[in-house]
Amino acid sequence: GMVSHPSAETTERLRMSYGDDPMLSYVQGMLSPGGFDVIIVCCSNLAAENFWQKRLEQSVVQVTGSSATVLAVHEDWNGGAGNGLGTLYAYQKACAKAAAAGLDLKAQLAASAAVAIYHTAGKGTRLAPLPGAENNNKPGVKLPGLLELDGALQPITVLEAVMRQTSSYAAVRTGRVSVFWGDQVFVPSTGIQSSVHAADILAALRPMPSQAEWEAEQLHQYGLIAVDPRGDAMQLEKVTYDVAVQYLPTDVQKVGTSLGSFSLSAALIEALQAEFEPELAAKTACLDSDPHFWMPMTLKRDDYLAVMAKKGTDGAEAGAHFDRMASFKSKFQPVGGILGCVDVGQSTYWWDYGRLGLYQDNNKEVTVESKSAHALRCFLRLHEISMPASDQSGRQQRNTLAGGCSVASGAVVLNCKLGGGSIAADSVLVNVTAPSVDVQGCILMNVTSTAPIKGCNGVLYNVVHESAETLSADEVRVDVFMPEKHLIMKSKMSIDGGKAWKEKLDFNELSFEGVYKANQHLDVSECAQLAADAHAKAAKIPTTA
Repeated sequence: GMVSHPSAETTERLRMSYGDDPMLSYVQGMLSPGGFDVIIVCCSNLAAENFWQKRLEQSVVQVTGSSATVLAVHEDWNGGAGNGLGTLYAYQKACAKAAAAGLDLKAQLAASAAVAIYHTAGKGTRLAPLPGAENNNKPGVKLPGLLELDGALQPITVLEAVMRQTSSYAAVRTGRVSVFWGDQVFVPSTGIQSSVHAADILAALRPMPSQAEWEAEQLHQYGLIAVDPRGDAMQLEKVTYDVAVQYLPTDVQKVGTSLGSFSLSAALIEALQAEFEPELAAKTACLDSDPHFWMPMTLKRDDYLAVMAKKGTDGAEAGAHFDRMASFKSKFQPVGGILGCVDVGQSTYWWDYGRLGLYQDNNKEVTVESKSAHALRCFLRLHEISMPASDQSGRQQRNTLAGGCSVASGAVVLNCKLGGGSIAADSVLVNVTAPSVDVQGCILMNVTSTAPIKGCNGVLYNVVHESAETLSADEVRVDVFMPEKHLIMKSKMSIDGGKAWKEKLDFNELSFEGVYKANQHLDVSECAQLAADAHAKAAKIPTTA
């Protein structure tokens, strides 16, 4: 649908209610009606495709503020296509799925529809054990915000949060395909910027730094985008200041860390589909957008070969690919740069949910008093954006709290049924049913317990505890529901799942990788139903307070 902008009165009321924090008006843009016309979600298998097709058809209006055509697809490709070919393949599969439903996606794009692709693949090793509790459905990891689906209150997922945030780009991306990743949410401090290039990439730009600034800010650790006075952009890998100066044109004006997320004009995605038709048919190659699309089209040949040599690609292969892309560029657009940059600004708010520590920190942030925390609460609908920041009524929603259950000022408690106890200010509880709770600094997400819950600084996620023994919230516990098994997985906030992925920890029956493998052949929708049934059954058991 077409995007509507808030009226002058609304804008003025918003300005009055927060002083002049423009970041809140950008959040308002994410919550307002208007979003992508077509949403393509690239999943890891058919069961995940079916899960997201159904879920997003139900949730898209609540999530993005407007209806959309949802096309979930999955990447059946030997060893993974990379996000470059993966984008072209997802678009190709979405066109076929749309055609089967009587829709002509290419015609819609040509007629200036705004199309988004969300990539959700990846194991999420550093977020372990949480993705295991979603049966490997990493984009389904839940956040503190409620959606009403099928008459039940469900927490919003990370993917839906990303869709809500990125929906504000739709208005400036008509006739384009925008590509986003699924585990971080940001509020650009520049507002929503558009681009006139055939391709553009999101980056946090700043004036070209000095060598001292480059080293102080450790810019050699990031993929970078540099922009010249004409607005043409270049993609750089992780490089030192000296190498950057050698690669960049002398008139470079701005440099910034890349978000990786890009968009393509209708003409460019068509041309890329045609160029890579052999690879899309064979389904064995792996090409990423940064090293295989943007670098060869924006760097000099020798510089590109040097970059790729560092990545272990031999000169003959890198040279052949460079020449292929140079020939593609000269046919598609002989004059001027293909790649532009869309600035998100230097004071962007970021919430990344890709690691266990960040999951805890960024969810605890909804209890904190700060400008960015206030913006996050507004974004998750834990605060009505037109209400003064001091108003905390949105932090408790749809609860049944009995037995003098005390909730400290600041805490977020959503759709909980609790018989008593106390919840400290820095705790977040969503869909928790228990006879009593006594928690400080905890995140409890979808927890049903027949015994009291007690603890500090832990994460309980998708837990069904049917026991007279107190459920501890001092560390990390998730439950995994499979057709033949209810598996309990534990961890500690100090354990990095990426490093411990293959290791069987003393307190667990399987390694994180073992859970990943056990989940791989299961149907995520079926497992989600098993989990829902287990929670419902435990909630009916008489409890011992």
